[in-house]
Amino acid sequence: MTPDDTPAPRDPAEQARLHLALTELWEQRLSFNQLLGLKVDSLDPDHPRLRLDMRPELVGHFLYGRLHGGVISAALDAAAGFALTLAIARKHPHEPTAQILQRFSRVGTIDLRVDYLRPGLGAHFIASAEVTRLGGRVASSLMRMHNHDGLLIATGAAAYVVS
Repeated sequence: MTPDDTPAPRDPAEQARLHLALTELWEQRLSFNQLLGLKVDSLDPDHPRLRLDMRPELVGHFLYGRLHGGVISAALDAAAGFALTLAIARKHPHEPTAQILQRFSRVGTIDLRVDYLRPGLGAHFIASAEVTRLGGRVASSLMRMHNHDGLLIATGAAAYVVS
């Protein structure tokens, strides 16, 4: 393939459609994300982030009002899936939104590890992820969750099937 044969990158209108579709997917169509209240905070493929506001339904320890560890784990997993979808879109810049969403439909968590570093205290939390490998069949990611003060409360690592 010569440089002239390289597919054109996604045009700005299609990129806007992709961002809108991914925001809708993460915030509204993925029911568990909706239940958790996850919101897209950044669509930057180099720094993707999801935001989670603290609510009484998410408390794991009633005496201290800490965020439940399962919520932390789920938010980190979602952040990695979000980062992975943005990485897939970047890897296939010529594909339309519908095809990127189809690729996402084949993504599934293989392994997830979470390290809880501090109590989940805060008004809101930011879950971010970095894709460390995007292969043809398997991808891996490193994740972090910070509270509203920027304090690191948990980290994670995960592997995903992507085909």
